[in-house]
Amino acid sequence: MPTNFTVVPVGGDQKSSQEDRGAHNVLKEEDEEVSGDGNPKESSPFINNTDNDRGTLYDGKNMALFEEEMDSNPMVSSLLSKLANYTNLTQGVREHEEADEEEGAKKQTVKSPQMGTFIGVYLPCLQNILGVILFLRMTWIVGTAGILEAFIIVAMCCSCTMLTAISMSAIATNGVVPAGGSYYMISRSLGPEFGGAVGLCFYLGTTFAGAMYILGTIEILLTYIVPSAAIFKAEDKAYEAEAMLNNMRVYGTCCLTLMALVVFVGVKYVNKLALVFLACVVLSILAIYAGVIKTIFEPPVFPVCLLGNRTLKNHGFDKCAKTDIIGNVTVTTKLWSLFCDSPELNSTCNEYFTLNNVTEIPGIPGLTSGVISENMWSSYGPAGMLVEKAIDAMEASETTRDVNLPYVVNDIATFFTLLVGIYFPSVTGIMAGSNRSGDLRDAQRSIPIGTILAIATTTIIYLSCVVLFGACIDGVVLRDKFGDSVRGNLVIGTLSWPSPWVIVIGSFFSCCGAGLQSLTGAPRLLQAIARDGIVPFLEVFGHGKANGEPTWALLLTAGICETGILIASLDAVAPILSMFFLMCYLFVNLACALQTLLRTPNWRPRFKYYHWALSFLGMSLCLALMFISSWYYALVAMLIAGCIYKYIEYRGAEKEWGDGIRGISLNAARYALIRLEEAPPHTKNWRPQLLVLLNLDSELRVKHPRLLSFTTQLKAGKGLTIVGSVLEGTYLTKDSEAKKAEQNIKTAMATERTKGFCHVVVSSNLRDGISHLIQSAGLGGMKHNSVLMAWPGSWKQSNDPLSWKNFIETVRETTAAHLALLVAKNVDSFPHQERLGEGTIDVWWIVHDGGMLMLLPFLLRQHKVWRKCKMRIFTVAQMDDNSIQMKKDLQMFLYHLRLDAEVEVVEMHESDISAFTYEKTLVMEQRSQMLKQMQLSRTEREREAQLIHDKNTASHAALNDKADATPDRVHMTWTKEKLFTERNRNREPNTNMGVRDLFNMKPEWESLNQSNVRRMHTAVKLNEVVVNKSQGAQLVLLNMPGPPKNRGGDENCILVCLLYKVVFLLFLRVDLLELARLVSKINSVVVKSEP
Repeated sequence: MPTNFTVVPVGGDQKSSQEDRGAHNVLKEEDEEVSGDGNPKESSPFINNTDNDRGTLYDGKNMALFEEEMDSNPMVSSLLSKLANYTNLTQGVREHEEADEEEGAKKQTVKSPQMGTFIGVYLPCLQNILGVILFLRMTWIVGTAGILEAFIIVAMCCSCTMLTAISMSAIATNGVVPAGGSYYMISRSLGPEFGGAVGLCFYLGTTFAGAMYILGTIEILLTYIVPSAAIFKAEDKAYEAEAMLNNMRVYGTCCLTLMALVVFVGVKYVNKLALVFLACVVLSILAIYAGVIKTIFEPPVFPVCLLGNRTLKNHGFDKCAKTDIIGNVTVTTKLWSLFCDSPELNSTCNEYFTLNNVTEIPGIPGLTSGVISENMWSSYGPAGMLVEKAIDAMEASETTRDVNLPYVVNDIATFFTLLVGIYFPSVTGIMAGSNRSGDLRDAQRSIPIGTILAIATTTIIYLSCVVLFGACIDGVVLRDKFGDSVRGNLVIGTLSWPSPWVIVIGSFFSCCGAGLQSLTGAPRLLQAIARDGIVPFLEVFGHGKANGEPTWALLLTAGICETGILIASLDAVAPILSMFFLMCYLFVNLACALQTLLRTPNWRPRFKYYHWALSFLGMSLCLALMFISSWYYALVAMLIAGCIYKYIEYRGAEKEWGDGIRGISLNAARYALIRLEEAPPHTKNWRPQLLVLLNLDSELRVKHPRLLSFTTQLKAGKGLTIVGSVLEGTYLTKDSEAKKAEQNIKTAMATERTKGFCHVVVSSNLRDGISHLIQSAGLGGMKHNSVLMAWPGSWKQSNDPLSWKNFIETVRETTAAHLALLVAKNVDSFPHQERLGEGTIDVWWIVHDGGMLMLLPFLLRQHKVWRKCKMRIFTVAQMDDNSIQMKKDLQMFLYHLRLDAEVEVVEMHESDISAFTYEKTLVMEQRSQMLKQMQLSRTEREREAQLIHDKNTASHAALNDKADATPDRVHMTWTKEKLFTERNRNREPNTNMGVRDLFNMKPEWESLNQSNVRRMHTAVKLNEVVVNKSQGAQLVLLNMPGPPKNRGGDENCILVCLLYKVVFLLFLRVDLLELARLVSKINSVVVKSEP
């Protein structure tokens, strides 16, 4: 980029200087910027600037040293400016409604959050915690469990939420918590799998909470406000409970529909009524305390009628007496008619009614009455148990009880764990403050203070209510769930001042508001999960109206809520949502504990009053409460969460959120690697740990993907697999290509279902790169012990004459590194995913390798592709070996190894070295020497060698055709007679030829390397036997001979020797050290197998 220079003369009059500066300004007016104080910024003639990057890349000449880094690393001043102005305003309900109202007009600027601790956190938490259970079930829980056990229930539940609030405060102050609340905290702390599972459980809990609040609303409406509005009315008292459930279902469905319409039409109305609902809750609480104080001076008059010690429903009679005196005449009362067959004094009456008197006691004796001692202990019982006072009464001889008699009875069986499940929803709602973090002025300060203060306030309220209810209200009234003994009044309302209607109306609107808030919050929670994309089948619920309202999520929420309403029982729905909330709180505590113990650098919460022990205590308490409340509900909730977890793990989108589970994995991996490094692995734990060497084409794609497929089949997902490749060049110039190659290899690994690690090395040459991989791949004790590579099938046609040299050097490298080497020939023809119906895996066990050749077929047969293949083992017997004994020993060896295989011993007779072998060895040595003398180029030398090889291959094929016509010379058992016969037969036909060859032997043969001649002879004869026996095998495993120890040896001999005519061939070479380990392993297995 050219740089403009302006020459300004030094000295001269001021006018000239000003003109020059003016001209300079004209030329540079587009290049200069004016700072905030009106002074132009200084332009440096030494730094190339443009109009676009002037303000972003360079500002002044003081930081010129860091000029080249400013495009990726901004200056600290600009960074601090951005951080100071950062806000996290989530588009919540208010923003949605503003966008809806301003549609088509200019959007208003979103205001900065202004909510403080009291309005933004404390009051919402207070409103969500205090609810339906306090008004409808608290007195019944105190009366049934007694003051002591009720106090324990409340203390356990409140302790659970307090410990959870401490953990939540630590997580919430470790950054900003946007919309989603607990889901966001758990997912970003424990990962998408746990986040999705617990997030959906929390969504289900919030949805069922909406159903519970609606059922509470309908119960208040039909029981205490308008009992005559019931649609279903039972003629027989035995069916009153069923009729009530049907009424709850009908009215609950209607209420749910109405609330869903309100939420759909405009949530702003719900927000505007939130203050009204909160006022109802606060006034109701104050009315209760005012009523308690009033009982000290003037207890309210709510008489309770007892027959003996049994409590009577005060509905069908107006006077608690059997008879009444009217005008000096004794007449029977309405109560008499309920127990007798006629209103006459001589009528037949119920035996218990006849034996016991009717008494009337005050239902609210007052705080100073001493009734607290009577209510101290529990009174559990089965369904239908009479509510009785602890006084003496005459027992009747009748064992059956008429259900039509007006006794107060238990509608359900009661026990401690049931009461825990029913009560726990009354302490939920602690997430209300964290869900509004985007609307708070200082969320990191407000959330801990507001939430903990709200929980402390509600805990004091609940614990005081337990004591005050037990001290003011009689036990029989407390155990009367629906207030039948006090003329159908709400029990807690009888205690309030100035009127029971204060509590009735307050609790009704409180339940309505809580239901609307549940139907408002649950769809948005589901929308947040859907938009994260971690659960594919929920993506449709991430869409909604144009302003972002979750329409589809609202429909699903209403459908699930309807399920809870069809249950129609508040006592049955409460334990269900208790499970989901407890699971959510459990994982909040777990997240905080893990982050604290892992000590990740990013874990720096502003809230300091937390400890991992408190989090673990809260987690344990949540788990205990789950199984205390309902063990089968707990198992179902865990099963649902587990299924969601596995589904997200299998099908969900991959998210990298820096979660704690990944931190645990890193710590566990580090610990395991350190432990592995302490001592070498025992032979019992030996398994092939593979380093797979891949070749890439010009487009950096994998040349032999079937090698990865074979790796998968060999490993069956177990053990270590490192897939490596080498790029030639320097890393500074090839870094992008290396990343692309690594991505291509990972894609191929995913396609072939190969689980392992990928490592691409950039080196100056291929040989050094492979050497680096063999030496440095792996970490600590997790290092490879075997190398798998493809046979260099194109080494003859390769333009690079070093291709076979690299292969030979790789063999030498693995030998020096004490590694096993597996070379797959024709790997592109290996089976992929299709199962082989039948066939054999042939093992040619020529030299002792510790049994690895027999271990590889066993590992392959564990995979579905090779499962139906049979295993055959061939071994070669020499002239002096006993073939029959060798076969027996090998079968016994396989028996101890617990391997099923067919055994065959192949005898190879000693024959004279053929002329073909001498000719081929001679030609190769002469040609190699000639090429060296001629100093031909590498390409020309490769071309000459190829020409010689093609001619020799043709002549060898002709000799093989002739040999096929001769009788088979391979025998199973050698005897002394057969030995001499075979020798004579071999010598007679060739006597003349042998003598002629002996006398006419070319003088060049005498100078041949006899080692190469013997190698060539062995390869030729062994090739004939392998082709003859294993031509139809699905896979052939063979020991691979090593290269000459002399690095100047003729490696071409080795390459030509190994050109076996078998389609699927796997060569194996085991180093001495690895052989010792394998032998030790085999021996240990054999010793263990012996009786």
